[in-house]
Amino acid sequence: MREGVLGVLLVVVLAAAGCTAAPSYGVDGDGVLSLSVPTPSYDETVQNTTGNVTVSEIVLHRDVEVACLLAAPADPRAGIVYAPGAGVKKEAHRDRAIEYAENGIAFLIVDVRGNGGATPGHPLDFDADFEVFEKGDWPQMYAVAADMIAAREVLVARCPGTPVHAMGASNGGRYAAMAAAADPAFAGYIGVSTSGFCRSGDRYAGDARRFLLSVDPSVSVASISPRPVTVFHAPDDPVIPFADGQALSDAAKEPKEFVPFNGTHGVNAEVDARVIAVCV
Repeated sequence: MREGVLGVLLVVVLAAAGCTAAPSYGVDGDGVLSLSVPTPSYDETVQNTTGNVTVSEIVLHRDVEVACLLAAPADPRAGIVYAPGAGVKKEAHRDRAIEYAENGIAFLIVDVRGNGGATPGHPLDFDADFEVFEKGDWPQMYAVAADMIAAREVLVARCPGTPVHAMGASNGGRYAAMAAAADPAFAGYIGVSTSGFCRSGDRYAGDARRFLLSVDPSVSVASISPRPVTVFHAPDDPVIPFADGQALSDAAKEPKEFVPFNGTHGVNAEVDARVIAVCV
């Protein structure tokens, strides 16, 4: 393939053999969320290949069409499924994905539901999701975590044997924690400028308590062990207090690491360099 050529179309449709089961979730009495996510079929459109890195648009066929952006080297040493923060579209991290791919890491960005991108959904709304939960249907927060699990399955199908980490920034870090906790096939969790909700659901009773704990990374992060948990947070973060990031790390079990970094809110070059060094 000629380097740098845009518009080259490669359609890959994977119909997983025997994958007829519907996705499902469960929440136990302590608010621990479990997710069962069948491997989805998907389409892949190659946007361009430059050197060893191919950039593709991937659409996961789930209950909605979930758009993703993938930058991958020919033979990745690791993979990351990444959830951007609230209101941030996947395209905002295109250059970041390419940088990771140039360093041997396949980087797949999920276009989070409700972030204003190609994937349909509504902005984060706890009340709306709780109403859906009470009816026994899928809250959007669960669906986003399940999208990340489905994305991991696709990345592994494309790159067999590659360890894949769940990573996210700000609110995306919360979805990534939920996904990593519910899916033991993730190699670990990386959260940037994020936090849990300090078990605020314990102030309530019944279904409200179960639901609020089920979407609280302060609860789910402990289930990621023995896989590694790394939380990055800037002391000068103006959005999520530094102490809240520290509290999320404190709620995790070993092995874990809390890493202060120079910045404000969100992933930056310092975080990227550290993640790349650890993953490869």
